[in-house]
Amino acid sequence: MLMLPEDRRHLFRAPFGILYPDIDSVLSEVRGRRVYTVGDVVTHHLIQKGIVPDIAVIDGHTMRAPCNRSPAVFRKRIAARNPPGTLTNELRRALDAAVADPGMLILVEGEEDLAVIPLILSAPEGAVILYGQPGEGVVVCEVTKIAKEKAEILLSCFVEHKEGTLPV
Repeated sequence: MLMLPEDRRHLFRAPFGILYPDIDSVLSEVRGRRVYTVGDVVTHHLIQKGIVPDIAVIDGHTMRAPCNRSPAVFRKRIAARNPPGTLTNELRRALDAAVADPGMLILVEGEEDLAVIPLILSAPEGAVILYGQPGEGVVVCEVTKIAKEKAEILLSCFVEHKEGTLPV
């Protein structure tokens, strides 16, 4: 398991892509493309607009409050454990499996916020990843070679943490 130390968390606050004010503003950017979503609210709003993401990663919470918007449009579901501030091997395997077999909902037990980083690394170039930027809007990250390089750099900010022990 990888853990993001407290002193490096500030590096992850800036949007990893282009920030749009709302879901309506991104529709023209995503139609006809491979789309992945990370987060309950952005997934819900995209589906409401008639676009079902190829992969959706949710944790049943929005801004740490329970969110009962689990989409029923996915036939394939996989669960993955991922405590806050970490990236587990279990989540990373689930993301790889979903990229290989699109049309999947990944239900995260814990927190899905950091899933964007390994998802960029797993996703094919040309795909787009949407996630919410709390209080600001929706971030659209196009998967490119440069985005993958940046994701590798951000992933290097994490430290190995033994599975089964609680992160500090």
